[in-house]
Amino acid sequence: MSAFWAYFWPPFCAGLVIAIIAGAIGFPRSRKRRNAVFALGAVASIAFAALWHGPFGAADRFATEVEQNIRAMIVYEEIPQVSGHLHRGPLTRRVLLSGPADDFQQSELVRIIGEVPGVESASWSASSGIPLIAQGAIAAILGFLSGLVVAYLRELRRRYNANWNW
Repeated sequence: MSAFWAYFWPPFCAGLVIAIIAGAIGFPRSRKRRNAVFALGAVASIAFAALWHGPFGAADRFATEVEQNIRAMIVYEEIPQVSGHLHRGPLTRRVLLSGPADDFQQSELVRIIGEVPGVESASWSASSGIPLIAQGAIAAILGFLSGLVVAYLRELRRRYNANWNW
């Protein structure tokens, strides 16, 4: 499971669609109204990312899938006394490993678990990273900015075609 497709793609696409709609509304308007429409669109993109994370359940599905992959990898490596969980409070893509392991097993498990799709990094000590909801909001804003570029190009084409008199 790729973190991009499973978690970040829907907020990115929502930001893209919201920006295209906001650009269609905002570009023909005055600068003051345009900025208000764009700000409202950015807020709507971030709000969708927050809804996607929590009430729509994407964060729980993502965490469940990644932790199942981590468990499967630990069982495959035949070290069942070790466990790994995503850092929570807030949820991040960093894995906290715990359990008895020698130095070689610790270093190799960090490397192997770090390669599990959806995992940013793994460690034996509690360390926090960028919260998953913030990463989702960043994806939504990147989608919003991409959508504004598309809307701007559409507006340029509309203005160019308006100058032609057949």
